[in-house]
Amino acid sequence: MIKYLTAGESHGPELTGIIEGIPAGFEIRKDQIDKILTKRQLKTGAGGRMNVEKDEVLITAGIVNGLTTGGPIAITIRNKDWENWKDKDIDPYLVPRPGHADFAGTVKYNHSDIRHVLERASARETAMRTALGSICLLILRDLEINLFGYVASIGSKSCGDLDFSDLEKLRNVQESSSTMCPNKESDIEFQNEIKIARKKKDTLGGSISVVAKGLPVGLGSYVHYDRKIDGRIASAFMSVQSVKAVSIGNGLDAYKSFGTEFHDEIILENKELVRSTNNSGGIEGGMTTGEDLIATAYLKPISTTLTPLQSVDLSTKEQVETVYERSDTCSVPRAVPIFESILAIEILKCLLEKTGGDNKKEISASKESLPGKSIDDFDMETEKWNLDYDI
Repeated sequence: MIKYLTAGESHGPELTGIIEGIPAGFEIRKDQIDKILTKRQLKTGAGGRMNVEKDEVLITAGIVNGLTTGGPIAITIRNKDWENWKDKDIDPYLVPRPGHADFAGTVKYNHSDIRHVLERASARETAMRTALGSICLLILRDLEINLFGYVASIGSKSCGDLDFSDLEKLRNVQESSSTMCPNKESDIEFQNEIKIARKKKDTLGGSISVVAKGLPVGLGSYVHYDRKIDGRIASAFMSVQSVKAVSIGNGLDAYKSFGTEFHDEIILENKELVRSTNNSGGIEGGMTTGEDLIATAYLKPISTTLTPLQSVDLSTKEQVETVYERSDTCSVPRAVPIFESILAIEILKCLLEKTGGDNKKEISASKESLPGKSIDDFDMETEKWNLDYDI
């Protein structure tokens, strides 16, 4: 079972992460992880912090000579902004921001300064989750399972439908996008939405979709609630800062449709079982169907706004306005690698449960032997039988 833990504060010396359960024999290079982290630092919509940090990892355990050993993997990311804060006299932070963890976190841990909350609640923590998840992302890529994340909407503007048959083509378009959108027209619309929000001294949310191709049938389970792959994905996505909703496939619109319109019909083509549509997003009954898995996270606007909101000074006990703390106008574009990495963790967990194995050779062989979507994979009983529990 893959488990991970992150530690560190937004302006502390460094972020620390440990991930265990990663099998042996997979090639993982520092420059591959650093490249994925770079995508998390896009400038469009980002605040001043991204002009300071140039994230790169230091791998101190679990990967030797570029190969995973099977042991826990330890990673650190230095916070360059620590140099600006370590000798700084810091004013107490006393006014909780609506929408942030400030208020509830101060009550929960009985802090006398809200900064103790915001330092750990900050989305800076996702830099480490991206680094740890990128290990899983690279392993899945090695096993011919490819993930592609993109910005599906910014504010009221949507990217629209995409053709996922050629992910490389979409990546090439996305490379020239400043908002991580693989649609040129939508990219321009997204940029304009962010400019409007910045001009209004406001913030803006949006949504991020991640597509996973090449998944075998049957990852997850219908037997236990906590093994359903869609439940795991929803939980993982909801744990990311600012996420307020998650959907699988066209889940948000499912209630608007008749069953005959929504459910994906099974078609037999040259002995292969294929779907006429993919409204279910590649998951039925908590398990993968072999179709593209599509998961979407919906992010609220950043809680720190240049235009102040009403709040209360917890020290003076008076009604006041919020104090601005450096932040993004729109964090959605640079959050794409976060969700790619987090989805990769959940998929790899489910894949290892299905295949077993402690190393690449065993896992690869087991994956290749998994039944696919051929009609010849089925050996069904045709005789009547009794539901006998021997009571």
